[in-house]
Amino acid sequence: MATDQPLQVERVATSSKKVKPGAKLNGPKATAMLATLPVKGKAAATGYNRNKKFGNGWKDFDKDKCDERQDTLSRDMSKVKFKGRKKCTVASGTLHDSYTGKKINWKVKSGSVDIDHVVSLKNAWISGGQKLSQAQRQALANDPLNLMASSASANRQKGDKNTAEWLPKNKSFRCQYVATQISVKKKYALSVTKAEKNAMAKVLKTCRNQKAAKVTPIKPAGSKPKASPKKDVKKAPSVVKGTVHPGAYCKKADQGKRGKSKAGKYYTCKTDAIGKLRWRV
Repeated sequence: MATDQPLQVERVATSSKKVKPGAKLNGPKATAMLATLPVKGKAAATGYNRNKKFGNGWKDFDKDKCDERQDTLSRDMSKVKFKGRKKCTVASGTLHDSYTGKKINWKVKSGSVDIDHVVSLKNAWISGGQKLSQAQRQALANDPLNLMASSASANRQKGDKNTAEWLPKNKSFRCQYVATQISVKKKYALSVTKAEKNAMAKVLKTCRNQKAAKVTPIKPAGSKPKASPKKDVKKAPSVVKGTVHPGAYCKKADQGKRGKSKAGKYYTCKTDAIGKLRWRV
């Protein structure tokens, strides 16, 4: 599936060194990028369906033969152990969770770690995602920029809330969190609400030099709504000056026009049974 930009994940080694989860933010200042985001109210969530609109299951968009869930787990954790020689499916690892500040020793099926969409898919849908093509929405759902391994409980507490409605408990991570959301919204041509923008700006006041990611905004390629068919509005026939006499001959130049009799009744200049033009009802 083609996307506007390549999706790349930098996978870490299996060392014990502490890993900072999330995508790298080495672009312009987040405050400057925030100022460029359109401010709009939330669109209706009508038509939202996570699987139908953003793809069912994880994809391998970077073509490394590992889906983006596995890539994110291996990027965001230390002491990573894989299943099998392929070194793709992560079996266990240690997550220094950015949302809570806690260390989580995770293994498959433990249920303690989720892969969070930093900008939730439902939030994306109501802030411009409806204008994206299916390919662009699936790219957003699998873009490493928008993915982060996190505490399952924190992820579920967050749900589809925006910055004005939820922030990570770990205050030291809030600047990176907000800058990541701004980067995703910039890349995928999404908007922010007024309250959301104010909340983001408030967080960034504590870290004015916080950087956003280097992104190239996409051009929404969703199908445009069909234009309503133009109604065939017929112009009313013009009316000749003066009064006309019912049944009297009329000029060829007046054919199709209307004329008003002394009695106030309208007649039309049209052919009679033998092809003559007369003022007729």
